Amino acid sequence: MMIRLRSRDGLERVKVDNPNATVGELKSLIQSQLNVPIASQTLSKNQNILIAKGNDAHKFCDMADPNSPLSLLGIGHGHIIFLAYDGNRTIAGPQISPAGSFGKKMTMDDLIARQMRIERQEKPHCQGVSFDRDAANAFQQYVNETLAFAVKRGGLMYGTVSEEGEVSVNFIYEPPQQGTEDKLFLLRDPEEEKQVEAIAIGLGMRKVGFIFTQTVTQGRKDCTLWNSEVRQAVELHADSGLKEWVTALVKLEVNEDGGADVHFEPFQLSDQCVKLFKEGWFAENCEGLDPKITRMTKDVVILGKDTRDVDNDFFLVLVKILDHQGPLSTNFPIENRASPVKLRALKSHLDRTKNLPYVKRLSDFHLLLLLAKYLDVNADVPQLAACVQAQAPIPEGYQILIDSLASNSRD
Repeated sequence: MMIRLRSRDGLERVKVDNPNATVGELKSLIQSQLNVPIASQTLSKNQNILIAKGNDAHKFCDMADPNSPLSLLGIGHGHIIFLAYDGNRTIAGPQISPAGSFGKKMTMDDLIARQMRIERQEKPHCQGVSFDRDAANAFQQYVNETLAFAVKRGGLMYGTVSEEGEVSVNFIYEPPQQGTEDKLFLLRDPEEEKQVEAIAIGLGMRKVGFIFTQTVTQGRKDCTLWNSEVRQAVELHADSGLKEWVTALVKLEVNEDGGADVHFEPFQLSDQCVKLFKEGWFAENCEGLDPKITRMTKDVVILGKDTRDVDNDFFLVLVKILDHQGPLSTNFPIENRASPVKLRALKSHLDRTKNLPYVKRLSDFHLLLLLAKYLDVNADVPQLAACVQAQAPIPEGYQILIDSLASNSRD
């Protein structure tokens, strides 16, 4: 078995081959493996031994009897005990000064600070997220009725953030992607995303979150998020630089009548989760690991125990959900789905909405994205989107160009 040993030098491990080992045998192993003489050792299950002054360490007597079996003391594989010792020693690896890097005695807080303590975050930075009804419905309807929640689907959410930290989602951009039963690969297109950003700027909006689905098969697992989902979500969160960034999960749940309802579950990943990801604590490969666990590259402390496996729920902070009717419609075909969106769809849309003011006819993000492929992304696209945002008349030149694209469509 492996016993974890914390001393003023940090956390180390002692290999114990005898399952019936006594305290005396453990001390012998500490001497041979860690170069601490038996006569200098004082062991205890009480961490306060590490901050004891002078000879006070010898007052910790719970492991003083060398003939006591470790098993009777409740010590087994993976357990942690604490070691105080007199004098200095040389240990393998980087040189460590037992008195601390600046020659001062280390406190308990100094020792614990050498490891990351995982704690739940009670309050989100986002005070609530409100979804545009049409945008949310268009997303869930596709994954429910067309994909039947058999493969995963995702999108990037755009909207606004109030001074109070309330997020409004007004449209969902679905990037090129490949979904399987348990994985979602976003095949992001930098040119298309540049067009999306230009539209968002004109509309007075910004990227505010990530939305994705779980499949029916995934829903059978006893966890909120899989480790692969946590990693994908935290990567997007970390890249955003937005403290109110929201992640939304869409899944099927069985109702009281035995049927299935579509549920939206918004949350934020904790500040600590984002920090750990940025600092490289997330292990690269979690294949074969329980999906509800995220593995770290180094030991962390959870509820007083050292581990590298963190329950994903520790990283989640729930967010209140609302809905609203936003400024945009969602009637135009949506990008990067089964059938490519072509100019024929533009002609059909304009014919169907010919009784509306021209600006109303263009008040759809997905239509603007199609037009952005034929306009200057730095000048025309933001200007056209700004007209939609203000519900101002569309300049005649743009109307002529758009009507020409529609009438000459041959695809």
